Amino acid sequence: MTPTSPPIHEGGCVCGAVRYRVQGKPALTVVCHCTFCRRRLASAFAMVAFFPHEAVEFVQGEVATHEHISDASGRWLRMNFCSRCGTTLGHSAEFRPGVRAVAVGTLDEQDWFTVDRHVWAQSKLPWVQIPEGVPTFQQAYLAP
Repeated sequence: MTPTSPPIHEGGCVCGAVRYRVQGKPALTVVCHCTFCRRRLASAFAMVAFFPHEAVEFVQGEVATHEHISDASGRWLRMNFCSRCGTTLGHSAEFRPGVRAVAVGTLDEQDWFTVDRHVWAQSKLPWVQIPEGVPTFQQAYLAP
């Protein structure tokens, strides 16, 4: 029997300048309702899939980085975005070493995984409904 390779999924920015691949399934998929994530993605919440750092490969284009230091924790978050159109592609975070978060909205196909948890629900917009049965945390959930 031949071992099978993990699935590869692709994604990219709005203008098409940056393309990336992820290999395998995400280690964790999170919807974050914190005000910082809402602002950085200009959305009602952030939806990110965490992969081992080596499972994410940028294959085309120039990726820019901006580092933000949290007012609350003092830890860094390095956001990656297209240097041409500004699309947020993902981030890496001090509190999750060895993994990279991919902004789910930048994946070409977005229906191949499930949401593991919602975090910072205390900050969610009042009209956002969290589905029953999905683990929900009022603040962060940092355990691996």
